[in-house]
Amino acid sequence: MFVRIAAIALNTYREAVRARLLLGVFALGMATCAYSLVVASLSLHNELRVVADLGAATLSLYGVLIAIVLGSTSLYRELEYKTVFPILSRPIRRWEYLLGKYAGIVLTVAVFEAVQAAAIFVFLALLAGQSAAKLGILVVVWGAFAAALVLRARHARTFAAIPAVLALPVAAYFLAAPAFEERGLVVAATTLSLCEVLVVTAVATLFASFSSPFLTALFTATVFVIGRSADTLAHLPKKMLGERLSAFAAGLARVVPNFHIYVPARPLLLGEVAGAPVGGYVAMAAIQALSYAIALLLVGSWIFQKRDFS
Repeated sequence: MFVRIAAIALNTYREAVRARLLLGVFALGMATCAYSLVVASLSLHNELRVVADLGAATLSLYGVLIAIVLGSTSLYRELEYKTVFPILSRPIRRWEYLLGKYAGIVLTVAVFEAVQAAAIFVFLALLAGQSAAKLGILVVVWGAFAAALVLRARHARTFAAIPAVLALPVAAYFLAAPAFEERGLVVAATTLSLCEVLVVTAVATLFASFSSPFLTALFTATVFVIGRSADTLAHLPKKMLGERLSAFAAGLARVVPNFHIYVPARPLLLGEVAGAPVGGYVAMAAIQALSYAIALLLVGSWIFQKRDFS
């Protein structure tokens, strides 16, 4: 079972990283991270804070965007080109295929965010006064590691780059040691962004199991916007909007995943809120994300199992 799911996931990842649209979004995300240096230069002794805050916002924004795009098009492309039929004719269950597509999209976004997080750590290190020599050593060592992986896996170079990319932010994290507080914020923001991607991708996979790419993207984006506004919807004033509308908004806020918890205030990410340690907060957010993702994937798998492809 796991071998079949992994095969579908890796194939989905390989197709996604070759898409021009994804490469364009990746370039835009990296440009946005670089632009944070320009904004930081205009601030007054808050360069590290600006880079960390803009970097965290970039991780969330582009991570969700990629999840919506891939979640809306990946499954439909297989159905449109009818490549799904020879796959499902083999000993693989439909829910395994759907779960593999989901895992491949999450893996793609994780690789994308790993590169972005590494770039943010490098910028923080440079602004915090880290020596250029250590940065050069990091580049050389990581380049040698990546080259060794690619050379040893000549027929699977796309997959060989995954461990190298995932190792990059870990190395850059230690390089950004002088910016201790801000790098901790970026770690928490990256983890929460991945939790958010888990839910958004599950929502897109659910809609993709029975809908078109346009409607899937529209429905997923709508759920995301409502989820980001869940706290506001739950506390709409009854005197201005009436009890029925307020009750409807509050009910909607309880049903839709609350995406606002994945973008908490800066003091919470820094662990400055009394009684709310950042580690515990991130753990609870991760548990909630996994719960929503499992529930949505179960419903999506059931719908996909019942779907008639004729």
